[in-house]
Amino acid sequence: ARKLCPRLGMGPGETETVAWLVQNHLVMSDVAQRRDIADPRTVRDFASLVQSPERLKMLYVLTVVDIKAVGPGVWNGWKGQLLRQLYFETEALLQGGESALNRKGRVAEAKEALAARLSDWSKSAVERYLKRHGDAYWISTDTDMQERHARFIEGAKEQPLAIAAEPEPTRDVTELTLYTQDHPGLFARFAGACAVLGMNIVDAKIFTTRDGMALDMLWVQDPDGTAVREERRIRRLEDMIRKVLAGEVLPPDAIESRQRRERRADAFTVAPQVFIDNDASDAYTVIEVNGLDRPGLVHALSRALFHLGLTIGSAHITTYGERAVDVFYVKDVIGHKVTNANKKKAVERHLQEALADPMKKARPAKRRREDAAAA
Repeated sequence: ARKLCPRLGMGPGETETVAWLVQNHLVMSDVAQRRDIADPRTVRDFASLVQSPERLKMLYVLTVVDIKAVGPGVWNGWKGQLLRQLYFETEALLQGGESALNRKGRVAEAKEALAARLSDWSKSAVERYLKRHGDAYWISTDTDMQERHARFIEGAKEQPLAIAAEPEPTRDVTELTLYTQDHPGLFARFAGACAVLGMNIVDAKIFTTRDGMALDMLWVQDPDGTAVREERRIRRLEDMIRKVLAGEVLPPDAIESRQRRERRADAFTVAPQVFIDNDASDAYTVIEVNGLDRPGLVHALSRALFHLGLTIGSAHITTYGERAVDVFYVKDVIGHKVTNANKKKAVERHLQEALADPMKKARPAKRRREDAAAA
């Protein structure tokens, strides 16, 4: 670009801009799809790279055009939503809109906005509800979502598991909201239920209320990359989640049974890679896993993290043809990043094993020993 642009009559400034765009043409797509945009560090780091609203606009347009040019079916509403969210969050930061609000101020504003929406609740009920969520919840969700959650949780009452499914065809995803008693490995079970039915999780946010309840949001797609819209399919998914949580269905067995019915050869090989990054987030260790996309992979990876004593704050799932790039924001059992060298080696080893044989790794340890003895 630096050689060609002057020949086309471009000045030094224009040439440098074009060269910068060429050099960074994949960055916005990678950040939007593989990082937690609600994490302030994500937007800060991206803004420090872009540096100006004008560059941001140009990179946004280039990113959209580049994705659409790959081929039919590559672009969808979900990718568009992620890119728009990253664009507007970064634009606000570059223009000084976010820097004036500290964390405590943003939390207070969010609570005040939700309280206004819940004017039909008693004052004491609103106050009790606002105390249930930690700061991370108020910062990483908008008021519309917070109101939906408040009314959903209020309606759940004493149900052991409450599920709400909302197809969003324009974004090509179905939003699942799940509310139940929190316990370790919950997300892995949800992921397993989706995999049993051939559905793909593309994003997830995982919260625990101060009174020990799990509020998880999963954004899922059918295998063709569209929203799960059929009422019959949604009911089947809800039923499968309940069966998996009750132990009536073991995801590894059900997934392997499905694979036998829909047998396909693994015609591609993808070198497995695990990256552990403690600089990409202020609060979490970010683990990026690259490997061959196979049914149940997210279930196997999240189950491996559970067995390592790590809790997942969010998950971001992307596929590029046969290659899966799964990113998890995690903390250890006491809420800290994973910094111990031996622990990081153990994380890498277990995730590599899950990449090599997802269903073997996803099975309970007792079943793995029984299978080995039978062999």
